Parts: sequence; C-alpha cells; structure tokens
Amino acid sequence: MSDKIIDLGAGFWNIRGTFRLGGVLNIGTQCSLVKLASGRFIFLDSYTLTDEVRAQVMALTNNGQDVEAVLNVHPFHTVHCAQMAKDFPQATFYGSSRHHKKVPEMQWAKDLVESDAVAERYTELKFSMSQGIHYIAPNEMIHAGSLLVFHPDSKSLHVNDTFMSPPTKLLEAILPELLLHPTTKKALKNEPNAGKQYCDWVTKLAHDWRDTQNFCAAHSYLVKFKNREFEKALLKAIAKARPKLENT
Repeated sequence: MSDKIIDLGAGFWNIRGTFRLGGVLNIGTQCSLVKLASGRFIFLDSYTLTDEVRAQVMALTNNGQDVEAVLNVHPFHTVHCAQMAKDFPQATFYGSSRHHKKVPEMQWAKDLVESDAVAERYTELKFSMSQGIHYIAPNEMIHAGSLLVFHPDSKSLHVNDTFMSPPTKLLEAILPELLLHPTTKKALKNEPNAGKQYCDWVTKLAHDWRDTQNFCAAHSYLVKFKNREFEKALLKAIAKARPKLENT
C-alpha cells in the first residue's frame, strides 16, 4: 500500500495512507476529505500528508486555509492528530474523550465528535455509532467500536475497524466482501442482549445505507459496490456472525 488520494466524486476524496505494525508490516490507514456546501472542507480522521498527496490536498483547499475542521471518528486512531494540528492550525479538531486524553497538548473542541452537535453541524454527512459494543473498550487491544460516516452525495462510507474488507483481493474469491472486526465478540458490552443489539444495528445500517458504492476501510483497500451489493454483503456478514454474538 502506498499513499494516494482517490477522487470519489461529489466532493469526497479518500486518502489511502501507510501504517506499519511494529514498524514493519504495512496494514494501511486512511483519512477522507469532504467538501461542504459552503465550499469549505473537513477531514474525517487525521493523517500526516506528504509528497504528492499533500500537494493535491493543498491545491484543493487553498493551501489548507479552507479546511475548517477535522473529525477524528475512531477513538483508537490518534497517531497523526498532533501533526494534523500543525498542518491545519486554523481548523477545529473534534475527537472522542480518548483523543483528549491521548493527545492532551492539542486544543480540542468542547463538543465530542460523536455528539449530536457535530452531526447537526455537518448535515452533508450521516453518522452512526456502533451499538451493543464498546465505543472505547476498556481493553486497549479491542478496536471494534467506532463512529461510522456516510456521505450520501458520493455514496461513500468511511469506516475504521468496525467493518473490514478481505485483507487481499486474492481472497475475494473465497471470503465475503465484508467482514466484521475480529475483536467484535470481545467488544460486546456486559449487558443483556448486547449481541442482539449489535446485530440489529448492523442490519438496520445495511438497509439505511444500502446505496453505498464506495466502502472506505482503514486497514484494507477501497471496495467498490454496485446495485446495492453493499447491503447484501453486510447482511451476509452479520447473518453468519449473529448466532455466535447473540449466544455469548
């Protein structure tokens, strides 16, 4: 995986980045750039922009001056936040409570990224918080929960960890096109019917965002869907997992 920016149309760009596990294995990461109705821009998640990608972003955003906010939607993606703040000092930075704790040197907005206030501020986007599982799990190794973002105009879904695509295109022939994060079962809240709550949330999301054509996942690659294939793929994934999750 090498850094690149992909124009998905209607004012939505997905930036594919580099993240090396243990400094060796590149599992990739992402952020997305969204053009608002006002003509200004926001980022979904933070990433250190370099070389060609940085040049393209700066050309789009009036050398960064038109970036008004960065919405850090995954509580465990904090590595690039400080650099993003240096690159776009005029922007408002939204994060989860974990962002505030992990990068305290930054000036974070009072409103948390998952708040209704942020959703109401950016009506070009649709937000959905994972249900039945921890958004910020007590175990730092469990990253299944996140705030998902859908951009209806471009039919693009930005999601980190909660849902994934197969790790390589070679495996598409034998694996479903969408997978649940492997720590999903461990992420379930210690509450009655947590597994059912999660499965019902996924099912509703599949129906509500059935028009998704661009599936932008953090640690894999961009998956293209058509003819409401996204709905079928996500329903297939949750149908397979439901017995195990509901009987926990």
